[in-house]
Amino acid sequence: MSGDDYQTILYDVVDGVATLTMHRPERRNTMSNEMLLEVGELLRKVAADPSVRLLVLTGTGSSFCPGADINAVASGSSSRERQLGPEDFQVPAILHDMAAVTVAAINGACAGAGLGWAAACDVRLATRSAKFNSAFLDVGVAGDMSSPWSLSRLLGAAKARELFFIPDKFDADEARRIGFVARVFDDDEFAAGVDAVVTRLAASSPPALRTMKQNFLDAERLSLSEFATVEAERHMQLFTLADTREAFAARAEKRAPRFTGH
Repeated sequence: MSGDDYQTILYDVVDGVATLTMHRPERRNTMSNEMLLEVGELLRKVAADPSVRLLVLTGTGSSFCPGADINAVASGSSSRERQLGPEDFQVPAILHDMAAVTVAAINGACAGAGLGWAAACDVRLATRSAKFNSAFLDVGVAGDMSSPWSLSRLLGAAKARELFFIPDKFDADEARRIGFVARVFDDDEFAAGVDAVVTRLAASSPPALRTMKQNFLDAERLSLSEFATVEAERHMQLFTLADTREAFAARAEKRAPRFTGH
């Protein structure tokens, strides 16, 4: 699968680690209808590819995604793009539900729809100069990209409402303080910091990583008793796998494990 087929995004995959880069550098990676459609199309393919264990979502240059392309909307040029329907707004659900672990590498401005996409990922990492904002009320809309669903679960209902109804900008350190991002790296250390986290995840047992993601998805929909049963069944199943035996042996022998995905 290649990013050569797309106009607003870049894509590559190496050893099961995929990177999707929002790529509208002339507009700071603001979201156009075309970008939304291309990201949705690509993510559906990624979600159906069992060889992809990790997906990194980021932006070109020094901006993640500051939301919709306001100039295009204000000028009416966005109306000349393919018009959208509710089915086109499933990107957060795909990011949240896919078997691969998703990492938002927030390399700059993250607002509006970009905030919603980041919130749908499993892990968020930010550069120190990143700025965050829900931004929707400032442009007279209620919001999209499922941020109320995601943020309420990540931060709690009260904080999620505060970020939407009082849409002040906040910085990366505040994003970490409230629990939105897991790590903040100085700008000149951001790429190396993200790489270290992704490398650590990629070195994990593939069955354990996949099962852990599914456990979190099921924890959202099952009762405690139901979840405890499902979790225990999967836990015991993992102990029958070669990768689990290898992980224990490597830990005991103080060496790096050699996983096969089985």
